[in-house]
Amino acid sequence: MMAGAEIEKLIQLLAKLPGLGPRSARRAALTMLKRRDAIMIPLAEAIETAAEAVRTCSVCGNLDTRDPCNICREPHRDPEIICVVEEVADLWALERSGAFRGRYHVLGGTLSAFQGIGPDDLAIDALVSRARAAEVREVILALNATVEGQTTGHFITEQLDCADVKVTHLAHGVPMGGELDYLDDGTLTAALRARRSAGQ
Repeated sequence: MMAGAEIEKLIQLLAKLPGLGPRSARRAALTMLKRRDAIMIPLAEAIETAAEAVRTCSVCGNLDTRDPCNICREPHRDPEIICVVEEVADLWALERSGAFRGRYHVLGGTLSAFQGIGPDDLAIDALVSRARAAEVREVILALNATVEGQTTGHFITEQLDCADVKVTHLAHGVPMGGELDYLDDGTLTAALRARRSAGQ
């Protein structure tokens, strides 16, 4: 152990964050400790505030301090189109692109027999209920171009047979194995504009 237990615990917790391995976590911890007033204390306060205030939107599954979230409350959004994403990070990526002005639906993951994730573990039933609403005319499947994403997309398409909606999915610009959160804004915009029917 190179440092006290408190510092080691900080490093271990930081190392659990995506993109941070043990070395990066040590560097981040050292930076915070050196700049306590400028970084560490404000960060700790922000984390505590977020932990208390942030909740999951009961409509779309987004994370926000309000329920329904600010996106669901926005009056100028097109209620006729629902864009389905796997995770909140994907929703944020699409919002960052500015290419979509409809409503969202966060599944909370993808179907995966290997990980034991079935339809009941995802917000698929809630999506079907929303798609049956009179004003909804299209559901865009903006799922990651992975085997799990494609499997989930096929399952959702079958479930939406009972709803009178057009089902489309992202097309050009999203490479196989690509994740939405890592794509640039131009690629996301092109993929949204080039969407096609899910059966094609």
